[in-house]
Amino acid sequence: MMRRWLHLHLAAPLMAFGGVTIDHVGPTRNYPSASALTGLFASALGWRREDNNAHQALQDRMEFAALSAMPDGRHAPLVVTDMQNAKLEKNEKGWTTWGQPEGRAGATYDSPHRRRRDYLADHETHVVLRLNDDDTPTLEHLAEALDRPARPLFLGRKPCLPTRRLFAGWIEADSPHAALKALTVQGLTGRALWPDDGCPYEGALKYDLQDLRNWKTGLHGGTRIVCEGDIA
Repeated sequence: MMRRWLHLHLAAPLMAFGGVTIDHVGPTRNYPSASALTGLFASALGWRREDNNAHQALQDRMEFAALSAMPDGRHAPLVVTDMQNAKLEKNEKGWTTWGQPEGRAGATYDSPHRRRRDYLADHETHVVLRLNDDDTPTLEHLAEALDRPARPLFLGRKPCLPTRRLFAGWIEADSPHAALKALTVQGLTGRALWPDDGCPYEGALKYDLQDLRNWKTGLHGGTRIVCEGDIA
């Protein structure tokens, strides 16, 4: 059965699709996670962080696939690593996501506080997405919000501002993989990720992906089985 898919075009000088963070190391995946797309739409719709039931319901309704476009003959995304060092005093204050300064109760760090963050450089990712029911928000609501977002939008991390219009149109297809193949009509090729459908495709890999969030606790919320392969 043919279904309607929302086409997203994610492009920026730097973007990050956060992977599993260990200690101070924050890697990036090659594709956006279910939780990242949920957060992107939530910001566009003007939801607050406390609206965890709405976030969870939207994530549970989404079905999507992503194509990592490879320009200039690249065979893999270009990853840039940013090493961040800061000396933090015990009386330092910083701004929070809820708009209020927050102080620190701990001691002064004698050595710098270190963080390592990876980014995809000069990257473009195309996402095809649908919702599994007719509840609200609808796909049309999401498309309208992307064009007139209630809050500034970024791709993974706050300095990663999109350089193109995020809403790229509509696609008619009967499956996530078929929606990806429809992108090739527009001249788009590359490596892609889509939900497991048996993976009857030569060279496709199947694995568990940890990209779901429990929006009530703010913690890791489980895995899903996905396929990854070339789309041409």
